[in-house]
Amino acid sequence: MKLRDARNRKVPELNIIPMIDIMFFLLVFFMLSTMYMIDLKTIPVKLPQAANAATDTASTFAVTMKNDGSIYLGDAQTDIQSLLMQASIEQKNNSSFAVVVRAEKDVDYGKVIALIDKLKGAGVTRFGLATDGADGNG
Repeated sequence: MKLRDARNRKVPELNIIPMIDIMFFLLVFFMLSTMYMIDLKTIPVKLPQAANAATDTASTFAVTMKNDGSIYLGDAQTDIQSLLMQASIEQKNNSSFAVVVRAEKDVDYGKVIALIDKLKGAGVTRFGLATDGADGNG
């Protein structure tokens, strides 16, 4: 009976390069997939469409106007006075502060202009109007 020779014993190799490749692949996969899972905290409204709409998610305030006259800051309902107060404070703290107005397409144009005028009175100088793209995505 022949016993194993200690000198001929193969040492198992651990090849770490493929494991590192797989880990980087998983990291990139999860980073990209979480970017598409981010849901903007806004109230769902039916926005008007524009063929040349641009997407800007870096705005500080997203103000939503609904048909019933209600106003939302982000996803929380608010009144005009507290909105103006918060916008005034934010404008003083951040010189590049901007407000994006998301008004439903059936909201009276005069109401949108009145809101923008009140925000201007509170010191806000940068505005944007949200639309949906021509394909329905904004």
